[in-house]
Amino acid sequence: MAEKQFKIIAETGIHARPATLLVQAASKFDADINLEYKGKKVNLKSIMGVMSLGVGQGADITISAVGGDEQEALASLEETLKKEGLA
Repeated sequence: MAEKQFKIIAETGIHARPATLLVQAASKFDADINLEYKGKKVNLKSIMGVMSLGVGQGADITISAVGGDEQEALASLEETLKKEGLA
């Protein structure tokens, strides 16, 4: 299992557009990928799950991946978060 913590810096947090980008990035991998925020864990391949967390600016989140391509998945998601100015 691989996991990494991030701090959300975007003013709007993880709203619809960035959530969609994260779900699309996660969906490219076979690994099981989860997003954890305030003790709640959701499947990062589920747009409804990600949106239900209501992640705002300043939030600390943890992304974890389990599977054959977990390292690649985490690296790709980290790149997406940074490219979009989220973390």
